[in-house]
Amino acid sequence: MAFLEAKNLTKRYSDGTEALRGASLSVEEGEFLAVMGPSGSGKSTLLHILGFLDRQTGGEYSFNHRQFSEMTDDEVAYARNEEMGFVFQMFNLLPKTSVLDNVKLPLVYSGIPKAMWDNMALSAIESVGLSHRLNSLSSTLSGGEKQRVAIARALVRKPKIIFADEPTGNLDTKSGQSIMEIFEKLNKDLGHTIVLITHETTTAEHAERIIHIKDGLIEKDEKVMTRRSASLFIK
Repeated sequence: MAFLEAKNLTKRYSDGTEALRGASLSVEEGEFLAVMGPSGSGKSTLLHILGFLDRQTGGEYSFNHRQFSEMTDDEVAYARNEEMGFVFQMFNLLPKTSVLDNVKLPLVYSGIPKAMWDNMALSAIESVGLSHRLNSLSSTLSGGEKQRVAIARALVRKPKIIFADEPTGNLDTKSGQSIMEIFEKLNKDLGHTIVLITHETTTAEHAERIIHIKDGLIEKDEKVMTRRSASLFIK
């Protein structure tokens, strides 16, 4: 069984509309997968189900060899908080809070001793090349810097997988390229499993594999022949 495995996922809403109509895919540990599709194709719904942010109405989904349908609410919450990291298009940072404190937020209810928080956050911030902005308020950062903070926050608890929903959607071309270089380095050099949602071909080409989804169905699953090279050096 793969690290993530979904079979015939459906998602139907009370008004009768269907966001997913039988989507199946698998993701191996350490893989970098991009999911592409136009607006309304079901790609974000798929990510929300894979990330335990929503439940499917039909089909099966297993995460890390555990069936979602058989997990208790506490087990789902643990997996989502401890084993998954999330990066969203809108950053979701606290504007009047420093970079360091934004990155420490996931640790507040983690049970991890407070004495360890600074070192864990510093390590995550260093991994995205933002140590020089440690004490800056997030409101003073550029869009690209804000997304780096969001990535560091997703990394701070050392998750097994990072889910990214349109992480370059609010960025200019140069900043978006820089963010994708970070994701590629995290995958290639640090071994993080990444599932990324995008509608941009140039963004998807940083992945090893691209799934195309349309009208709630997966139309194509292809390997990327030559990944875009990451020039950004990350310690």
